[in-house]
Amino acid sequence: MENKAYIVLADGHIFEGKNFGATGCVTGEAVFTTGMTGYIETLTDPSYFGQIVMQTFPLIGNYGIIPADFESSRSHVRGYIVHDWCRIPSNFRCEGDLDAFLKKNKVVGIHSLDTRALTKIIRESGVMNARIIAPRESDHESAKEADIVRDVLEKGEKSSAFENLISEIRSFVIKDAVYSVTGSASGIEKPAGQVFAESAAYRAVPVTEDGLKVNDAEKAAEAGRGKKVVLWDFGAKANIRRELLKRGLEVITMKAQSTCSEIAAQKPDGVLLSNGPGDPAENTAIISELKKLTDSGIPVFGICLGHQLLALARGGKTEKLKYGHRGANQPVKELSTGRVYISSQNHGYAVVSDSLPGGATLSFINTNDGTCEGIQYSDFPGFSVQFHPEASAGPLDTAFLFDRFIDLMNSTGDKHAVKS
Repeated sequence: MENKAYIVLADGHIFEGKNFGATGCVTGEAVFTTGMTGYIETLTDPSYFGQIVMQTFPLIGNYGIIPADFESSRSHVRGYIVHDWCRIPSNFRCEGDLDAFLKKNKVVGIHSLDTRALTKIIRESGVMNARIIAPRESDHESAKEADIVRDVLEKGEKSSAFENLISEIRSFVIKDAVYSVTGSASGIEKPAGQVFAESAAYRAVPVTEDGLKVNDAEKAAEAGRGKKVVLWDFGAKANIRRELLKRGLEVITMKAQSTCSEIAAQKPDGVLLSNGPGDPAENTAIISELKKLTDSGIPVFGICLGHQLLALARGGKTEKLKYGHRGANQPVKELSTGRVYISSQNHGYAVVSDSLPGGATLSFINTNDGTCEGIQYSDFPGFSVQFHPEASAGPLDTAFLFDRFIDLMNSTGDKHAVKS
């Protein structure tokens, strides 16, 4: 028999459901993602660090758990909310079920609640903190909190104990996000030869800007072969490295704590700034080192958090969105061509378009709300996008951006001098 569980929002709303996965009490920032598929990637994406993630699609877990699709070696979410989870998954690649995965990763889950109503609250009120309470008999503290919540539901009155609980939920802050997840994908990284062999077998090698697949292995790696890229890892998804490797590049992953001098010492032809979690403006040390890197003349490509950090390093500003963009169907428009692409996104912050400094031009916008989705720089060799070109949205709509990065490296040359 499944035990009752509760989610309590910072504004006082309570939802009752049933527990799956791990048990206990966990507090985090409640967000929703609209992807119909991709729950494995969501659960293992380091960008969700510190967050309680809700899937708006009603059935989750139907194709089970597939380790080959992990974006890092473990889950980073603090809690997981679904309407219904599939107990008997079916897929030829399946190696386990969702419940067992959550238990193994100590993620507290809750299901059988009105996720549509919960989504509407977050959409209208904005992202807020929440707590999942899934008591177990041996845990006195979680049982006590469950009693407090049940008392409110039964009596319709908010006790002082409940108000204290709400105060505690509101005080939660995500701390040290980037430094907590940097290097998370290292445990599942594969050699370049294996990555390319697997991608070629699935005919998922590089794609041109016209949307044409390059299925010839030699041609796909022609432009990138002999080039070295540093992947500056702020919580990088594994598929970013795979997309670089598919193009014949040598990839050196360096953690978030790395300095500009340490990166330049690798003599890279380019640097890719990865995705990652948290408020970009909090990463002052990284921003300072990134400013030095952009002054060096080394070509730079930023993705998601990397896009935001790059803008901050060049004098731009970022802001927190009301409820962010999280899902696999976000439309973005390239301003130079007018073409609209389908993109995968996962971010709660955005670069303020009006804050772009000289030498920076808006290149992509979100067609839903007009927010900044890409920047092209003219005062140094660099560009960035807010969305995830490695995440197979469309399914291949924006993968050509990796090829643009290679073109930038090839056109810039290999003489870089780091300024002190």
